[in-house]
Amino acid sequence: MIYIRPFEKEDTQAVIALWQDCSLVKPWNDPHKDIKRKAAMQQQLFLVALIKDQLAGTVMAGYEGHRGWINYLAVSPARQRQGIGRELMQEAEKRLRSLGCPKINLQVRATSTEVISFYKKIGFSEDNVVGLGKRLEKDD
Repeated sequence: MIYIRPFEKEDTQAVIALWQDCSLVKPWNDPHKDIKRKAAMQQQLFLVALIKDQLAGTVMAGYEGHRGWINYLAVSPARQRQGIGRELMQEAEKRLRSLGCPKINLQVRATSTEVISFYKKIGFSEDNVVGLGKRLEKDD
């Protein structure tokens, strides 16, 4: 049985290990800093999935009044294709809806075809946009 709850500080090391297992940690994103930033803002939208007290997945959502965003959706490689990602997304969507969020955006690397397929299966579609970014703080 999957239990989903907000992130707690004690989850930090297990979350980072999961993100590393899922190849989500990149040199330009310090996971400790990302967790600290999220813990300071809308912490109720940073969710973890547990199975028998073992971390199985995460999702980090946010809402800035115009759009919701999804980051760090991760499911342990040994637990993928068991519905955990879908349940995490359903809970994130429920929480975003309760805040009045009208639409969710997310970014996926174009080479992550399996991830793109997952999001399409749960109702997402490609927007005809170009994703741009600008670093305001270096994490390295």
